[in-house]
Amino acid sequence: MTNLKSYVVWDGPTRWFHWINVVCVLALAVLGTAILYSEDLGVTDDGKILLKTTHVWFGYVFAVNLGWRVAWAFFGNRQARWSAIFPFRPGCGTAFRTYVRGLIRGDGRPYLGHNPVARLMVSLLVLLLVVQAVTGLVLAGTDIYYPPFGYWFANWVAAPGVDPWALVPYDKTGIDAASWDAMRAFRSPFVTVHYWNFYALLFLIVIHIVGVVVTELREGGGLVSAMFTGRKVFDREPVDDV
Repeated sequence: MTNLKSYVVWDGPTRWFHWINVVCVLALAVLGTAILYSEDLGVTDDGKILLKTTHVWFGYVFAVNLGWRVAWAFFGNRQARWSAIFPFRPGCGTAFRTYVRGLIRGDGRPYLGHNPVARLMVSLLVLLLVVQAVTGLVLAGTDIYYPPFGYWFANWVAAPGVDPWALVPYDKTGIDAASWDAMRAFRSPFVTVHYWNFYALLFLIVIHIVGVVVTELREGGGLVSAMFTGRKVFDREPVDDV
């Protein structure tokens, strides 16, 4: 008879972050793709503004949610903290090799929290999510003059005597041409990073999903359901059950 034991793993805030992040990333990916191919889709300037405005509002939710998760990593339960996420710690190399060997053999020990491979993946995902949030907030300011940097960019490009608040996205009325060119040059590297980081994120997300499926099949434990219930169920003692 199999002895199953249920363990509390993910706390409520961590689970909420995960699913809010999933919704935001999906929405931002769809909207971002529509913005990227807006010319091919025949989108008007007003349509572009609407797309970017909607994209920015989802971006605000995404950034606040991400900021909350970063903060919660200092206060959450054991599995929510940075110590359970960062892969670089004493013995991490040995733990990584041992886990991969076990995974290949099909007899890997389960983990309550992130296994050594997942730690590396989650750390990379968090890094790319932060980069995407920061560059996105900058572009919200350069493109449609939205907070937190919008007024600063509007003030930069406004012609002398023009109220920055009066500037309208995609309308160069009241714009100083030289300042506009300088601002767009400043914007350029942020666009490049935001663009390529998006594809890097998509790649890691696919790898993340594949990893979840493989781990579920090899180790069990209810990895997916745990992000709803907060609990994992094992018939063996997890490595990190301390």
